Amino acid sequence: MTYLWLKALHIIFMTSWFAGLFYLPRIYVNLAMAETDESYQHLLTMAKKLYRFVTPFMFLTLGFGIGMLFINSDLLQTGWLQIKLALVVLLVIYHFVCGNCLTKFVKKQSPRSHVFYRWFNEFPVLILFAVVILVVVGPTW
Repeated sequence: MTYLWLKALHIIFMTSWFAGLFYLPRIYVNLAMAETDESYQHLLTMAKKLYRFVTPFMFLTLGFGIGMLFINSDLLQTGWLQIKLALVVLLVIYHFVCGNCLTKFVKKQSPRSHVFYRWFNEFPVLILFAVVILVVVGPTW
């Protein structure tokens, strides 16, 4: 598989993963605000399915990214890529924190308010901005 194919698949799965990371905390906002058990269970089902659906996208994103690094390992010496990889680590942690939040919602033990989840939802947006800027502008530094 050529480098460009790896890059295309990396971008496709990264986009899909981010879509899930943008939507999952929005479901958490509504779960925190749910007024009936029926709506809570419906939202909980949506959240569980979405988390199971996007988790493989995370692993595929990482796998294709690692594949690109095997082909072009010299990039590991660049500052912009080192920063990007640190942000990716934070994003992976965020993904698993989302999973932990889901576990708490399943047990009906989430101590957070809908306001917290509204702010929590902004983290992947900031990471996306930073990563895109690093990938596009970083190599020109």
